[in-house]
Amino acid sequence: MTCSKTLTRPPDPYILLMMGLGLLIALVAWLPLALRRVPLSLPIVCIGLGMGLGAIPGLRFAPSPLEHPEITERFAEFVVIIALMGAGLKIDRVLALRSWLITWRLIFLTLPLGIALIAVLAGTWLALPWAMALLLGAVLAPTDPVLASDVQVGPPKTGEEDEVRFALTSEAGVNDGAAFPFVHLAIALAAASVTHEPWALDWLTYNVVWEIGVGILGGYLVGRLFGWITFHIPAESRLVRTGDGLIALSAIFVSYGLTEVFHAYGFLSVFVTALTFRQAHRDHDFHKSMHDLIEQIERISMMVLLLLFGGAIVNGLLSPLVPMDIAAALVILLVIRPITALIGMTGISAPWHEKTTIAFFGIRGIGSFYYLAYGLNHIDDLQHAVRLWAIVGLVVLMSIIMHGLSVTPIMRMLDRVQGRDPDAEDAVPPPGFQGPGRDAD
Repeated sequence: MTCSKTLTRPPDPYILLMMGLGLLIALVAWLPLALRRVPLSLPIVCIGLGMGLGAIPGLRFAPSPLEHPEITERFAEFVVIIALMGAGLKIDRVLALRSWLITWRLIFLTLPLGIALIAVLAGTWLALPWAMALLLGAVLAPTDPVLASDVQVGPPKTGEEDEVRFALTSEAGVNDGAAFPFVHLAIALAAASVTHEPWALDWLTYNVVWEIGVGILGGYLVGRLFGWITFHIPAESRLVRTGDGLIALSAIFVSYGLTEVFHAYGFLSVFVTALTFRQAHRDHDFHKSMHDLIEQIERISMMVLLLLFGGAIVNGLLSPLVPMDIAAALVILLVIRPITALIGMTGISAPWHEKTTIAFFGIRGIGSFYYLAYGLNHIDDLQHAVRLWAIVGLVVLMSIIMHGLSVTPIMRMLDRVQGRDPDAEDAVPPPGFQGPGRDAD
C-alpha cells in the first residue's frame, strides 16, 4: 500500500473508540472542577455531547432503548448499584428509627403517594391502561441515586451531612428497592389482564415480604462479612492493609449477585451492605478510599449512559410525545413530587427552607431507565413501550436540566444559611464534584 493511500485511509473504529474513551475520562476528571461554581451540571454537559455526536452525519450514533432493551436494562442496573454502594458508604449517620425519621417518612408516605398520583394521572389524563399507568408511577416516583449526587452528602467523615443532604441521599438509597414491589405489581396486573389468574397473594407474599425481607437480610450479612474480613480478622490478613478500594466493588457484586440468586431485591441489598460495611469501623480512613473508587466508576459509567441518552434524544426518542405528555411531565416534577414530599415531612421539626429544598429536588434519572426497561422486558404487551420511553425520557431530561441549573445556586445558598462558606479555602467540594484533595496544588 502506498503512503498516500495509507494516509487517506479512514481511522480504525477501535482507535477512535480508544481516543473517545480517553477524552471521556479526562472530562470526568476535569469537568466537576470547572463546573463547581456555575449553574451547570455534569449530566447536562454529557447529554449535550451525546446529542452532538448523534447529530454528526455519517457517524451512525443512534442508540435506542427500544432496539436494545436487554442492554439498556443491564447497563442501567450496573450504574444504579454502583451509585447505591457509594451513597451507603458516605452516610455518616448511624442507622436508627429516630435519627432516620425523615427517610422513613419519604419512603413510606411520599413514595407510595407519588406512585398513586402519577398512576392516576397516567390512567386518566394520558389514557394509558392501568397496568402501564402503575408502571409509569413506579418508574417516576423514586428519586435517583446517580444523578442526585450533586445534592447528596459528602465523602465519609467530611461533615457534609446536613439534614437536606442526608434526607436526599438516604431517600435515593432506600426508595430504589422500595419501589420494586410496585413495578412487579404492574407486571402482575398486566399478566392478569390476559390470563385472568389470581395475583394478589403471590405478589404480597413473594414480591413484598420475601424479596424485601431477603434483600435486607442478604445485604446485612454480606456487609457484616466484608466488614469482618476488612477490619476485624487477624492483623496480617486484614483487607484494609492493602489500601485497595476495589474491595467495595467486590462487595457490590457479591451482595447483588447473592441476593438475586435467592430472587430478592438486589438494589436494597447493595445499599444495606454499604451501610453495614460502614458500621464495621465507622472512623477508619479506608472508607474514603472505597468511596473514591466507587465514585470514579460511577461518574464514568454515568457519562457513558448519558451520552447514549443524548444520542437517543436527537434520533427520535421523544418524537412520540403529544402536548398532554409534556404537561403531565411538568405536573410530575413541579406538583406531585413537591406536594407528596411536603406531606411526607408533615410534623418533622425542620426549617421551611430545608423542607422545600428536599421537596424540590425529586431528581429522576438512571433508576427510572432501569425500572422501565425491566418492566417492559417482563410485560408481553409492548404496544405502549414507545410512548412510555418518550414520557420517561422527557421527565428525566427536564429533571436533569431543571435541577442541574438550580442545584449550584440553591445548595450554595443553603450552605450560607446554615453558616458555612462554600467559597472558603478549606471548604469540602460539593458532593458529586470531588476533584483533587484539599492539599492538592
